[in-house]
Amino acid sequence: MSNEGVARGLAGIVVAQSRMSFIDGEKGELIYRGYDIHELTKKATFEDVVHLLWYGEAPTKAQSQQLREALAAEAQLPVEVVEILRSGARRATPMEALRTAVSALAYSDSNKDDDGRDATLRRALRIQAKIPFIVTAFHRLRTWSEPLRPDPSLSIAGNFLLTLTGKRPDKVAERVLDRCLILHADHGFNASTFTARVVMSTRSDLYSAITAAIGSLKGPLHGGANTAVMKMLQEIGDASRAEAAIDKLLGAGERIMGFGHRVYKGDDPRATWLRKMSAELGESTGNKTWFALSERIESIVKQRKGLNCNVDFYSASVYHYLGIPGDLFTPIFAISRTAGWVGHAIEQIIDAALIRPRAEYVGPRGLTWPGA
Repeated sequence: MSNEGVARGLAGIVVAQSRMSFIDGEKGELIYRGYDIHELTKKATFEDVVHLLWYGEAPTKAQSQQLREALAAEAQLPVEVVEILRSGARRATPMEALRTAVSALAYSDSNKDDDGRDATLRRALRIQAKIPFIVTAFHRLRTWSEPLRPDPSLSIAGNFLLTLTGKRPDKVAERVLDRCLILHADHGFNASTFTARVVMSTRSDLYSAITAAIGSLKGPLHGGANTAVMKMLQEIGDASRAEAAIDKLLGAGERIMGFGHRVYKGDDPRATWLRKMSAELGESTGNKTWFALSERIESIVKQRKGLNCNVDFYSASVYHYLGIPGDLFTPIFAISRTAGWVGHAIEQIIDAALIRPRAEYVGPRGLTWPGA
């Protein structure tokens, strides 16, 4: 095999067919199972999108309510998982805690050897329901507070904010986070999704697939960019200092996090919504600093580098406005992307092909082992 036949990082290689999502990087288009992301963000809830991705169709009102009730019934964390979180509360990072806790959910699954589609969907319900409260329980434990019980009347987004802060969120905050979850739910064969599919292709279980996907998402080149964006915003502090700060970073050859995308050549449609939500929260909180600073940086980077912002850039200020600590931004990504990971896991079960790409060997040949 020659170097001309090697696609580094599998760039441009089609490895499977999928009905989950479609991305047109030139047009800035993102579709989940036939529905444009703008349509979903306007009209659907995150729970509706979970149903769409798992079952392949938009839910009826009855199906939507049934799914919400089923998720609420599975939300409580097993005692052993809480104790695992407690034991690492002041040593682990949130993504390390999430990765470990999701793996530990398998302990209390009495039907773990059934790898069929229906059993996988039952596990999916448990995992999707519990992941938000793994994140909030860990945060409360590390801040010397006890985990809170979710309110069955609230959405996943609303309950995340409730069990994180101890305060019932207003409708604006709940809907903003709900939309964030919709926007992050699926995005083709990204690194974490492909990881989940590789694990499922071996006929392993969903706990293993989601745990592996979380490990992939933990990497700063995939899931951690918005945390870096918020750190940059806090270091600059004000829109009046943005130009000098960005020019200094660019002059030093630093990468400005939250800009550019491997797929989108124009606007990232998810960033369009996040920009609007950052502005909305700036208005509703009476603190426009973070939106104004973000808007100014976006303009400067566009002028200097010709780059558009991506999903990570404005999500940083949105989450900050919602009172969410920076190191929980990536775990929120995992809460949302679990919906997509599960949908892809189910597709992989149906596909039933072991994913086994080849590598081009470029090492030495014909060596003689040193004397005995």
